[in-house]
Amino acid sequence: MSIRLKSLPEELIWRNKPVFVEKISDDSFNIMAGPETDWFFDPADTYTKNNAPVGLFFPPDENFLLSAKVTVDFVSIYDAGVMFILVGEESWAKLCFEYSPQKEPMVVSVVTRGKSDDSNSASIDGNTLFLRVYKQANTFAFHYSIDRCYWHLVRYFSLGKPSHLQVGFSAQSPTGQGCRVQFSEIDYQSRILSDLRNGG
Repeated sequence: MSIRLKSLPEELIWRNKPVFVEKISDDSFNIMAGPETDWFFDPADTYTKNNAPVGLFFPPDENFLLSAKVTVDFVSIYDAGVMFILVGEESWAKLCFEYSPQKEPMVVSVVTRGKSDDSNSASIDGNTLFLRVYKQANTFAFHYSIDRCYWHLVRYFSLGKPSHLQVGFSAQSPTGQGCRVQFSEIDYQSRILSDLRNGG
């Protein structure tokens, strides 16, 4: 299964089949994750899942930005729209717009090096948010924005020297019966930020 968008340099190849995926335009698509789908390796070794659908591509540039407007039909706790980085089976990261246990939309990041390091960030009003992945050399940064004018830093990290890096999009519904996510205004750029900590 694959999907081609003009806003991306390569087609998206799906790892784990979604319930459905629908191209809307050259820079947007819908995806539906099935029940009890997630990517998380609990540090207590009590929970390990990597069955959520992920659409991935190989970025052709060493330094790049990948951003999207993410709209999530929140129903169940941990439902989320996700920007995803995959380096290896036990080396990956995700930036989530997620429904918290307090039933609030929230920015959440997970960095996995064998086991997942999970961190909650800001609470958000509404079900739409801009998410962004930035890579510079061997480092990554996660950002979010309300209006795409100012970007807030969520996390700055490394996954070593990624030789087979893939990036893309995912939806998840760990405790629910499925989650529908729309990714729109998708933008890929080969560039370096002037200051990744203030959003460049």
